[in-house]
Amino acid sequence: MNVVERAHRTYGQNARPLRSPRRTEYELFGIVSHRLRSAAKNKDTDFPAFAEALHENRRLWSALAVDVAQPENGLPESLRARLFWLSEFTEAETRKILRGTGEVSVLIEVNAAIMQGLREPEVGT
Repeated sequence: MNVVERAHRTYGQNARPLRSPRRTEYELFGIVSHRLRSAAKNKDTDFPAFAEALHENRRLWSALAVDVAQPENGLPESLRARLFWLSEFTEAETRKILRGTGEVSVLIEVNAAIMQGLREPEVGT
């Protein structure tokens, strides 16, 4: 038995399947959206937690914007442009919310729409 066979026999049974990037994105949006909803309920008594949840959402959208701006990103250009615009919208809406003139429900709805799109079956599966 060679080293590869031994490693596969020893560790292969415990290995979990890897998540697809799509599944990982779905889970990240779910986590961030849950934190936004929870923090929004308590924003009057724990504003720092609310601001942190908004910041996490902004960081997620900023990372997504950087990803879709890369030339090697495999998404269709029109979808990439819409996602980039949503990132800018999220940034602007977050500023409004922190000033007290926006509603966090808008950001939660945007995230839910993205999650719905990520739930759609991939082409060819």
